[in-house]
Amino acid sequence: MWIHPEEVLLAGALWVSERANPFFILQRRRGHGRGGGLSGLLVGTLDVVLDSSARVAPYRILLQTADSQLYWNIACGSSRKEITEHWDWLETNLLQTISIFDNDEDVTTFVKGKISGIIAEENRLNQAEEQEEDCGKFREAELKMRKLFGMPDEEKLVNYYSCSYWKGRVPRQGWLYLSVNHLCFYSFLLGKEVTLVVQWTEVTQLEKNATLVFPESVRVSTRHTEHFFSMFLNINDTFKLMEQLANIAMRQLLDNEAFAADRSLPKATKTLKNVSALKRDLDARAKNERYRTMFRLTQDERLDGHTDCTLWTPFAKMHVVGQLFISNNYICFNSREEDLCQLIIPLREVSIVEKADSSSVLPCPVSISTKNKMNFLFANLKDRDFLVQRISDFLQRTPDSSWGDTNPLSLIGHSASASAVSESTQKGQHFHPGLPTASQGLLALYHRDAPEDLGPKAMKEKMKEESWNIHFSEFGRGVCMYRTSRTRELVLNGIPEHLRGELWLLFSGAQNEMASHPGYYGDLVEQAMGLCSLATEEIERDLHRSMPEHRAFQNETGIAALRRVLTAYAHRNPGIGYCQAMNIVTSVLLLYCPEEEAFWLLVALCERMLPDYYNTRVVGALVDQGVFEELTRAFLPLLYEHMQELGVITTISLSWFLTLFLSVMPFDSAVLLVDCFFYEGIKVIFQVALNVLHDNMDALLSCSDEGEAMTILGRYLDNVVNKQTVAPPIPHLHALLTSGDDPPPEIDVFDLIKSSYEKFGTLRSDVIDQMRFKQRLKVIQSLEDTAKRSVVRAMMTESAFSIEELEELYCLFKSKHMTSCYWGSSSSAAERHDPSLPYLEQYRIDPAQFTQLFTALAPWICGGHTPTLSARLFRLLDQNQDGLVNFKEFITGLSGMYHGDMTEKLKLLYKLHLPPALCPEEAESALEATNFFTEDERESSSLSDPDTSGQQEVTSGEEGKEGGVDGEDKKEERLKDYKYYLRMWAKVKELKTETIKDLPRMNQEQFIDLCKTLYNMFSEEPLEQQLYHSIATVASLLLRIGEVGKKFNNGGRKTDDPVQAPPPVPESEEEEGLGLGCSGESQVCRALAEAQLEPAAPQTSDEETKDDTSVSSYSVVSSGSLQCEDIADDTVLVGSGEQRQGSVLDVDWSITFEQVLASLLTEPPLVDYFERKRDLQSKMDACKAQRVVERQMSSTSDHELAQQSI
Repeated sequence: MWIHPEEVLLAGALWVSERANPFFILQRRRGHGRGGGLSGLLVGTLDVVLDSSARVAPYRILLQTADSQLYWNIACGSSRKEITEHWDWLETNLLQTISIFDNDEDVTTFVKGKISGIIAEENRLNQAEEQEEDCGKFREAELKMRKLFGMPDEEKLVNYYSCSYWKGRVPRQGWLYLSVNHLCFYSFLLGKEVTLVVQWTEVTQLEKNATLVFPESVRVSTRHTEHFFSMFLNINDTFKLMEQLANIAMRQLLDNEAFAADRSLPKATKTLKNVSALKRDLDARAKNERYRTMFRLTQDERLDGHTDCTLWTPFAKMHVVGQLFISNNYICFNSREEDLCQLIIPLREVSIVEKADSSSVLPCPVSISTKNKMNFLFANLKDRDFLVQRISDFLQRTPDSSWGDTNPLSLIGHSASASAVSESTQKGQHFHPGLPTASQGLLALYHRDAPEDLGPKAMKEKMKEESWNIHFSEFGRGVCMYRTSRTRELVLNGIPEHLRGELWLLFSGAQNEMASHPGYYGDLVEQAMGLCSLATEEIERDLHRSMPEHRAFQNETGIAALRRVLTAYAHRNPGIGYCQAMNIVTSVLLLYCPEEEAFWLLVALCERMLPDYYNTRVVGALVDQGVFEELTRAFLPLLYEHMQELGVITTISLSWFLTLFLSVMPFDSAVLLVDCFFYEGIKVIFQVALNVLHDNMDALLSCSDEGEAMTILGRYLDNVVNKQTVAPPIPHLHALLTSGDDPPPEIDVFDLIKSSYEKFGTLRSDVIDQMRFKQRLKVIQSLEDTAKRSVVRAMMTESAFSIEELEELYCLFKSKHMTSCYWGSSSSAAERHDPSLPYLEQYRIDPAQFTQLFTALAPWICGGHTPTLSARLFRLLDQNQDGLVNFKEFITGLSGMYHGDMTEKLKLLYKLHLPPALCPEEAESALEATNFFTEDERESSSLSDPDTSGQQEVTSGEEGKEGGVDGEDKKEERLKDYKYYLRMWAKVKELKTETIKDLPRMNQEQFIDLCKTLYNMFSEEPLEQQLYHSIATVASLLLRIGEVGKKFNNGGRKTDDPVQAPPPVPESEEEEGLGLGCSGESQVCRALAEAQLEPAAPQTSDEETKDDTSVSSYSVVSSGSLQCEDIADDTVLVGSGEQRQGSVLDVDWSITFEQVLASLLTEPPLVDYFERKRDLQSKMDACKAQRVVERQMSSTSDHELAQQSI
C-alpha cells in the first residue's frame, strides 16, 4: 500500500535490493522468502520479537536521487504481487514525467506530492466505510493476523499482546492475537515457526495461575489439549479480555441473540492510539455490565461516565467518599467503603439541578433535588460544569411530561409539584380499564376481614414496621432512599408483611422497570389472552401444583392471577417461555405484591438476578450448581470429597437454587431468605446452602449412600421454622412426607441466616461472578458434548458410519455452521442457529456451506461440475425446503455415497438428475423446449406418454371430444379419491420403503446430464480410459433401449387410438418438416432404428454447452465407442442445422432406473468403481487441516510462487 513518504538513512541495512531504476528501488526484507542464510534467520527473529513494522511489510519501494544520500520510503507490501503492482504503476505513470525534471529536489517534491495525493484520495473513498478503522500499528497487526492465519475481512482483531507460548518446556516468544472468534498465536524464532489457532467456542477452561513451571501464566484448555501463555506485560488486562471473548462465544452457543448483539456494541466516544475500536467497545460493555449489576438497573441502561466525589449524608452528618455514575436515565452513587452508602436517583424524579456555592470546606458542590422533596449534595467534583451540562442534556431527553420544552436548569428556585403527575393517575396508567388484574397482594385479600391480633408475635411485627418507618424518615423512602448497612440489618431481621412487596420491588430494581413501562403488563395480558402454545399448556398443567397448601391458591382468584402473570411473561420472552419452578416463585410473589408488580419482579428474577436459570436447559442453575461445588471444596473440603463420592451436591442444589429454597423449606422461613436475596443477591443463597451442609457435616460424613444423605438434609430443612411469623402456619407437604418418629430439633431461620453470615460472610459478589464464568464454560461445553452424544446415538441406527466417524463429522458440521454464523449476516445467523430446537436440528447449514463440505468430504468429485452436483443433492436433502440442511439430512446423503450398496449409490445418483434435485431453471428450460418441439403434436394427439417426465395435460379441444360423460366420471373418481385419502390418512405418515420401481422415468435431457456427471466423476481415476469406454458403451446401449421403448409406445398409441391418429403425410412433407414438427417422427424413428443410436443430443443440448471440457470428452469417447460398435462416422452428427435442432430434445424418449442399473452391471469397471470402499477418514483429516493450508497459501501469493519458480 502507498504510505506517506518517510526518510530512510541506510537503505541497505537488513534489506536486499531486487529491482532498481534511476529513481526507484524495490527491496525485500532479509529473512523473508526462501534463502537468506543466518542473517535472514536473525532478522526474521528480531522482527517477530521486537514487533517491528517491517515484518508486516516485507517489501518496500524507495525513492532515490543521484545527488542525495537520503532515501524516501513511499510504498510497502505484504506480498510480491502487491509491491509489483505499485512498481509497475510508478514505471508507467511517473518515470517518464520525472525524467525530464532538471532538479532532483523538484523530483522529490513532485513524487512526494503525488503519493500524498493518492493516499488522500484513497482515504476519501474509504472514509464512509472505515469510520471506525484503527490506525497505525494496530492496523498493521490486524493485516498480519489475517495474512498469517488465513482469516477473512469479517474477522475483527480486538487486541494483540507480546507473550511466550510454552511448547513442552520451551517458551516460544511471539504475539498473541485475540479476535472476536479466535485466539491465535504466531512465533518465528531462528527458523522455527509456531502457529496456533483456537476457536473461542472450543474453549472449555480459562484460568490464570502461577506455578513453578509456568510463572504467572494463562491456561487455555480445549477438549483435547491445553495451552500455556506467560510473560505478559499486563496479564490482568489480557485475561479479562480473554474472559469476555470466551463469554461471548458461550452466549453464541446458548442463544442466537448473541450474534446480533455482537454487531451492535456500544461505541466509545474517545479514540485512543493503537487500541482497536472493538476493544474499546468491549471495555464499555464490561463497564456497563458492572454498573447495571451494582445498581440493579435495566438491560438497556448505558453508562455515560463516572467520577470521584463526596456525598453529604444527613443521617450520619458526614461526607462519604465514593464515585458518582451518570447514565441516560439514572444518577447513582456508591461509597468507596462497602455497605457504607449507596444511592440511585432516577432522572424522572429529578426536579432541580444546581451548582451550589463553592468553599474550602465544600469545593465544587452540586445540589440535586427530587420531586418528593429530597435533596442530595455532591462535592469535590473535578469537572462540575461539564457534569451539570451532561445531566441537563439527559434530563431534556427524559420522557417525562413534567419537563415539556422547559430547560431543567431554569427550574432553579421553582417548585415542580404543579407539573407532577398525581399518584392515582400514575397507578391508572399501569392498568387498562376493566382488565381483571389483582390490584393488591393475595395475602392482603385474605387478611382484610381477619380480627386484629394483639398477641406477642403481632406486637413484634408492629415493632418491625415502626423500625422501618423510622428508617424511612431518616434515610428516605422509595427509589431515592439511602441504602446503608442499617438497611441490611433491617432486611436480615425480616421485612414486615405489609412492606414486603414494596421493598422487594425497590431492592430488585423492578420498580424502575415498571415505572418506565406504564401499561406494558396490561397490553401483554390482552395480547396473550386466548393464545395456545407449548408454554401455555405447561402453565395450565402446573397451576394447581403451585403452593396447593396455601388457601390463596385453592380458589380461582389466585389461580387466575398466577395464570395471567406466567402467560404474560411467556408471551414477553418466548426464548424462556415457561420453566418448572417459575410457578412456585411467582405464586410467592403474588402473595405480597399486586399482579403487575409480581410480573416485573418475575422479569427481574429471570433476566437479571438469576440469569439463564429458567431457559430450556436451566444453564444458570447448572452454573451455580458448579459454583456451589467449588465453594464446598474451598470451605468444607472433607465433606466435599465424601459428597462427591455419593453424588449428592448435584442432586440437592438444583432444587435449592431454582426455587430459592421455597420448595424445600417451610414457607414462612423460606420467604425470609427471599427478603435477603432481593437485597443481597445470589450470595445469600450460597451462604445458607453452605451453612446447611456445615450444620449436618457429621451426619453426612457417616452416610453410606445418596438416599440417606438426602433424607438427612430434607428433614433438617423441613424443621427450619420462623417463630416470629404472624400468619397461621401453612402445612409443608415435604415435611409431612419426610417426618419420622423422632423429628430433629427445630432450627430458627434467623439463627440460620445469622450463622451463614458469620461463617461464610466473606463471600463477595465479584468472586461469585468470576466463578460463574469459569463454570459457564464447563457447563455449556458439557451440554454441547451431551448434544453430540445424543445426535451420534440417534444417527447410529440410520447410517453405517462408526461412532468415531459420526463424532468427527458432527464437529466439522458444527464448525462450518458456527463459521457461517459469525462470518455471515446477523439475520441469516439468527435463522440458522436455534438452540431451542431438538439436538438433530440445532445446527443447520445453507447451500454455500454444504457445497464446501460436499467438496471436502464426498467421494464423488466431478471437477467443475461439483458445485452443480452439490446444489442438486442439497435440494434433494432439504425436505422442508427452508434453504437449510440439518445434520441428520447431511449424514443421510453422505452415508448413501459411502456405505450404500451399488444399487443405493446408483439410485442416489439417478435421483440427482430428476426433480426436485433438478433446479427449477433447468426444469423450466426443459419444459419450454418440450412445448416448442411438441407444438403440432398437441393438436393431433390426445395423450402424451404417461411414462415420460414431460407429461402433457389434455388440451381444450380434446376435452370437447371426450364429452360430458367423462367429466361426470371424473367427479365421481375425485369423490372416491377424497374418501380414500380420508380413510388412509393415518398411513400417509408411515415411512414407506422406496423400491427401484417407484422411481420415475428419465427423459433424454436428464439422461444426457447423468452421462455428463459420470464422465466428470471418472476424470481423476487410475482406470480412467476403461471407465470412459464402459460408460460410452452403457450410454449407447441405453440410448438404443430408449429408442426401442419410444417405438413401442408410439405404436401402442396408434393402435389404441385409431380415430385420433394423425392423417397420413406424404414422404416429401415428412422430410421437409423433420426439424420443426412431429409429423416426421416416424422417419426419424426408422433412421434411428437403422443407426441404433441418437447421437446428436449430447453434443448440441443447451445444458451441455455450459461445460466445454465435459462435452468434448463425451464427444471423443462417444465417437470411439461408436467405432467399436461398427457404426459409421457419418452417423455421429446430423448434417443440416434443422435436423440437429429437431433432434435436441425427444420428449417420447425415456428410460427407467432398472434399465440403467442393468446396463451398468454389464460393465465390470463401473461395478468395481461403485462397489469400491472409500476412505472417509483421510478426507476428514484433510478438511480439519484446511485452515493450515489456507494460512500457508495466504502467506505466499500465486504471483510470488511464479516468480520463485522462474
